[in-house]
Formats: sequence, structure tokens, C-alpha cells
Amino acid sequence: MPVPTTGHTTESLTTWLAERIALYLKRQPAEIDPDVPLAEYGLDSVAALSLCGDIEDDFDLVIEPTAAWDYPTVHALAGHLVEELAAEAAKDGGA
Repeated sequence: MPVPTTGHTTESLTTWLAERIALYLKRQPAEIDPDVPLAEYGLDSVAALSLCGDIEDDFDLVIEPTAAWDYPTVHALAGHLVEELAAEAAKDGGA
């Protein structure tokens, strides 16, 4: 049985994350380099917690508030989200 796809790619999540993070940091999304640690942009715990809330709201996926530090770049966080979304889809598909 094939694993269901979530429709989300690392690229689409990278774009979504860059837009969301830019909003919190009052920057343009193009200013957010996906390979630069978020802490270098000044992402604080309040913004990280808000980002986790947005992820839960938009993707119905609960992640730890420490995710922004566990996966410190946009690319790393996007990769983590793709894995989590795929795991959720597989779990839901197997129910």
C-alpha cells in the first residue's frame, strides 16, 4: 500500500516558513536566508512559540516549542516538518 502524500514539499514549507518568520521579524521574506540560523535573525522564544502555533493551525501538526532551536534554519525546520507531516499522513492512512 503506498504511503499517502501530504502535498507539502520541503520547498513549499521553506517558502511558508520564510514568510511567517519574516512577518515576526518585520523583514521581507527575501531577506530570510533558509540556511542562516534563525537565532542570527533575532528570532526569540515568543516568536518561536507563535511559529509553532501557526504550524499547528495551518498544518494540524503539533511540534515542540523548541523546534526552532532543534532545527535552527528554515531548511532544517522545513525538512523536519515534511517528515512529521508524512508520518502523520501515514498514521492517519493506516487507521
